[in-house]
Amino acid sequence: MSQPIEVIGGIDTHTDVHQAAVIDTIGRHLATEAFPATPAGYRDLLHSHGRVLVVGMEGTGSFGAELGRYLRANQITVIEVDRPDRRARRAAGKSDSINAYAAATAVLAGRATGTPKHRDGAVEAIRGLRVVRASAVKARTQTINQIKSLVITAPAEVREALRSLTTTELVRRLAASRPGTDLAAPATAVRLALKRLAKRYRHLSEEIADADRDLRVLIDRTAPGLLALPGVGTETAGQLLVTVGDNPDRLASEASFAHLCAAAPVPASSGRTDRHRLNRGGDRQANRALHTIVLVRMRHDTRTRDYVARRTLEGLKTKDIFRCLKRFVAREVYHHLTSAFSGTPGPSTTT
Repeated sequence: MSQPIEVIGGIDTHTDVHQAAVIDTIGRHLATEAFPATPAGYRDLLHSHGRVLVVGMEGTGSFGAELGRYLRANQITVIEVDRPDRRARRAAGKSDSINAYAAATAVLAGRATGTPKHRDGAVEAIRGLRVVRASAVKARTQTINQIKSLVITAPAEVREALRSLTTTELVRRLAASRPGTDLAAPATAVRLALKRLAKRYRHLSEEIADADRDLRVLIDRTAPGLLALPGVGTETAGQLLVTVGDNPDRLASEASFAHLCAAAPVPASSGRTDRHRLNRGGDRQANRALHTIVLVRMRHDTRTRDYVARRTLEGLKTKDIFRCLKRFVAREVYHHLTSAFSGTPGPSTTT
């Protein structure tokens, strides 16, 4: 009995149907076929043509997430493939089958080498809970803005009693208020609207608190030393964990993590000027988390305040000091993340 040929797959993922292309190890196109995005479709895809060595896939973090889990469970290496650049698309055209074939050839040629995030561990659970928390925070902000807007435009008898209150006291008083029953009166109607918005605000606050409690448990279990770092809270720790995924070993070094978080210095030298600038690429949410950590440390951490004072005396601008501090935080966080996943003790937080 002859051995099955070795093949390389390329997949263009979509909501309901995935388009797959198969090439052999010297690049010959063997087949292109569509498969439903279901467990049965995944089985057919894996056993349709030869022995699959590696699969290049677009959309590993969205439409292809479950397919990626299935392939890894069957010991198939998955490579993340970016969409073709505009020049290549103009030359070759665009269709699902063309994109699938391009993904396979990108893997064979070595143009695609990225390891996708594994989405089958505690970090994936953290990501799901953070989606709920983020939407609750956004809705709560909208709610308090609506409350304050209604207070501004309310009749004087309502406005004057509420306009000078803090947010906490405003919500407490509105939630406990008794608007009255004459809804045809503008003052009664606005009191009722404010009471209902205050109740919504409280409900969303409870939802956020529940999410924070669950996230803290998961973060402590996944990266025990991360929350102990100065300036690192539940929100920033969760974001940085989501950025690296369940397999931080896919990042070759702390420099690659800094580059992923847009905290790696970008040369901006010209002539006699030798300087670097902030990186405006990378994962912007991870960069925002680093920015938040630096802001907290600049206010509350003695080491950071001393560093800022010293670098300011040396003539460094604030944005350059921020760049340096983000780079340091990225290095510190990376070592804690990798040590947590490898089971080794985390490094000291002293410089």
